[in-house]
Amino acid sequence: MNEREHLAQADRQIAECKAHIARHREIIRKAAQRGQETSWAREMLRAFEETLRIFEKHRQLIVDRLQGTEQR
Repeated sequence: MNEREHLAQADRQIAECKAHIARHREIIRKAAQRGQETSWAREMLRAFEETLRIFEKHRQLIVDRLQGTEQR
């Protein structure tokens, strides 16, 4: 897999993760409205958000590598 394919894959992973986070926030909102316990869901949301940050850092590494090879 070349760097451009890695970048496309990273972009898909980031988009999927953002969509998952949005769905999870909605689940938390609805649960809170019903008076249900949400602490476990909030912990899971934090884990999803950390995963997103990791994906974004990985994407930046790919971009940096692409820029480095294009400058040569």
